[in-house]
Amino acid sequence: MIAIYVSACFGELVSMFPNAGGVYEYAKRAYGHFPSFMIGWMTWLVANITACLMVIAAMGYLVPLLNKLIVFALAEPLKTQALQLIASKSFDLVFSAIIILIFNYIAFKGIDASATLLVFFAVVTIGVILAVILPGAADVQMENFDLLFAASPLMIAVSLFFIMETFFGWESVTFLAEETKDAEKVIPISLVVTTTIVTLLGLVVAFVMLGIFPVDQLSGMATPFENIASRFYSSAITDIILAGVVISLFGSAAGGVISSPRLILALARDKLFINRLSDIHPVYQTPHKAILFQTIVTIIVIIIGFGAYKIILQLLVPMALIMYISVLLTVPILRWKHPDMKRPFRVPFGKIGPILIAIVYGLTIYSWLIDAPGNLQIFRLIISFIGFGIPIYLLLLFHYDPDVVVRLNDVFAYMSLFFERLLVPARVMREIFGHLGSLKGKSVLEFGCGVGTITTELVKRVGPEGMVYATDLSAKSVKIAERRTNRIGLNNVKFIHDIHQVNRVHHEIPQVDYIVSVGMLGYIQDINKVLWEMHRILPEGGRIFFVDYIDLFKIIPNVSWLSHHDHLKALFRAAGYSVKVEKVKGFMWNYLFVYGIKTSEKVPFV
Repeated sequence: MIAIYVSACFGELVSMFPNAGGVYEYAKRAYGHFPSFMIGWMTWLVANITACLMVIAAMGYLVPLLNKLIVFALAEPLKTQALQLIASKSFDLVFSAIIILIFNYIAFKGIDASATLLVFFAVVTIGVILAVILPGAADVQMENFDLLFAASPLMIAVSLFFIMETFFGWESVTFLAEETKDAEKVIPISLVVTTTIVTLLGLVVAFVMLGIFPVDQLSGMATPFENIASRFYSSAITDIILAGVVISLFGSAAGGVISSPRLILALARDKLFINRLSDIHPVYQTPHKAILFQTIVTIIVIIIGFGAYKIILQLLVPMALIMYISVLLTVPILRWKHPDMKRPFRVPFGKIGPILIAIVYGLTIYSWLIDAPGNLQIFRLIISFIGFGIPIYLLLLFHYDPDVVVRLNDVFAYMSLFFERLLVPARVMREIFGHLGSLKGKSVLEFGCGVGTITTELVKRVGPEGMVYATDLSAKSVKIAERRTNRIGLNNVKFIHDIHQVNRVHHEIPQVDYIVSVGMLGYIQDINKVLWEMHRILPEGGRIFFVDYIDLFKIIPNVSWLSHHDHLKALFRAAGYSVKVEKVKGFMWNYLFVYGIKTSEKVPFV
């Protein structure tokens, strides 16, 4: 009943927001930006861990089947060589990677191909279950249940903890809502109906297995479906059923593999993930870059997790339950925040029911925690995995959101001062001033002066007859830079705090001979407008030199228009500049140099 009710909660949410983000979208509407990212991050972790878990379980059934096939079909010495091959961990990893590649290729081909694959897996799964429960129902021994009912409440709660994984996966369906016709009507009914069918089948399978094998015997079985099938079928038929089990387990992995790129798509659209992963393929209308990224990550997770089924299961269940608690609570929150919003599907008792289920899930986690001392350590590991999303969120926010850039620049102004020789090392300073040449008597705009790292050197080089105009979007950074120049008696500089610098050149800036900018280019929101405003204040032949940080920590994505040198050159050319673009390698990031002159002629800059 809990599983069916949770499916109805998801049904109400997807009927309100039939978008690709699924649980991320619901959390965004209920909790706000940061919590929704953390829930999306958690959901993405759950999807990858689930795929890993299902693949490991499938390989546990597949390898013995292949052993039998090789013994039957091959002669020596090929038989020995083949048996040695499939006994190796490398075989498991390579075969699993191939399966993941196939699933993702089908996901890339579009929703119709994906739906066909998932329907096939569903049919096979139901066939396998029926093949076991139909003959097994007649062999049930009711006395086997006596030991089960004698178990302590704690033991039952812990058992429930591990069984819950069977009913996970509602979120995967919601990710496909944007590509589903009449999703707000179709998906809620589908969720409730399929969960009801799965629940009934799960109960019957559990009843048959516990009725045939005593619980203490069943708990020690590595492949219970094989044990039960061999009681009623020949060896050949049993192997066919086990092949169906393998297909079913791979199918469970396929659901998350196919759907989770849509979660990445939603996060990327909101600039809470790699921006380029929001691209849609022009032919297949699928998030092809997100699918490629997901493929790589899933294979890496499988490589890391192979051979640790129980640990992975212990990681998955609490993390998934935390995620489901967060999502369930969005139902009453959204009932309160948006009471009049259209809900084509409404879950009964929507203001109190989800809260009660969340409490049950919380108590289940607590029962597992106190069951064994080592569980607390695993829970700490789960919290650390979830918590790793916080620095990722901050880095992405800092990279993409100009308002956050302003606030963080103020907060970390003194830190920037402390690490300025790391941020702008001596070799970068030499490159800047080497390309600019003599500045004596010239006027210079420093667009984004920061804490004055190069401002003092600029002021010294232009001399008393020259002038430096230093602008920055951080008030605190401007004050620090101003104090630094005042301390050494330099007064041929004008500082301007401009909170709108991401979109303009300040109106008080007069004609200048040079424009220099360090670390500001990637934050500009309207690059064409800013370049033309710079063009207006420069004379013909006036020089520009931009330095920006790219490939941050070798993993944070660049602003899209900074990623392609030819496109960047064309952008500057269209604004009336001839430039060179160079990438210089650094330790924790790389540097992008864009330098050249203002010219009305289409000539290369050398």
